[in-house]
Amino acid sequence: METGHGGNASAVRGLELLWGLGERPKQGRRPAFTLEQIVRTAVGIADAEGLAAVSMRRVAERLGCIAMSLYRYVPGKAELLDLMTDSVMGEVPPADAAPGGWRIRLEQSARADWTLYHRHPWILRLPAGRPALGPHGLAWYESVLRVLTMTGLPPAAWVNVFDLVDAYVRGAARDSLDAAAVERHSGLTDEQWWAARTHFWDAVFVPARYPVLASLRAAGALNHPRDRGFEFGLQRVLDSVEAFVRNHPHGRDETMRRDETRCAQCGAPVPRPTTPTGRPRIYCSDACRQRAYRARCTTG
Repeated sequence: METGHGGNASAVRGLELLWGLGERPKQGRRPAFTLEQIVRTAVGIADAEGLAAVSMRRVAERLGCIAMSLYRYVPGKAELLDLMTDSVMGEVPPADAAPGGWRIRLEQSARADWTLYHRHPWILRLPAGRPALGPHGLAWYESVLRVLTMTGLPPAAWVNVFDLVDAYVRGAARDSLDAAAVERHSGLTDEQWWAARTHFWDAVFVPARYPVLASLRAAGALNHPRDRGFEFGLQRVLDSVEAFVRNHPHGRDETMRRDETRCAQCGAPVPRPTTPTGRPRIYCSDACRQRAYRARCTTG
């Protein structure tokens, strides 16, 4: 896995390049290339051959110059990787641009990330905990956070939910890409690989010893496309987030009791009375009852 910058000076220069704050090269002849050309060329190499193939020398060869001339634009590979990452992050639409509630928007954002990782697999070889901190990446992160503000969760939970969904998408995409790479290198699809191992099922596998697995195989449940597995997992992750959102107010347990009553005004759990009363409570507090009353007066 590629790592980040080695020192403060390198990090500062990298940020200047990302945000267009640095000075353009002044010495020597008129610049032969733009920074965008260099980054676009590096992205093309990474897309075609992987991150290990990216170097200042390879980029220079593609541009028809010597490697030393590129250092007028980019100090080194670490800064180049940051520029590449932020460049492709500009391909992801803002999460809050789509219509609908927070779940629909978060779901569409996750699918957009899945698509990005398959278009540029090398991104997954970079450490997620050390982002490039460029304008495109921050704009995308900000848009997802804006969606998460719709959940009503406290700020710390926004980050936790983001990390949960992002970790799932990155892990599933990595598994999918690894499987595709194995297929390319071996020349065998998964179906062909399993077809070559029918002897295992016919002569080695004992259904009586593994009855559940045998029933799954008989039902065809072991055969499903990997993208379908991604969709199933994504929905379950979002289900868990939705349950967390639904049960979070007032720091209540994440598991809601079946007989629990929700406030008609804010949706929070309604406390159970310590002694039986004639009329069941429908508001969690006097404040919610008053807000509901004022709302009825306004609409009436």
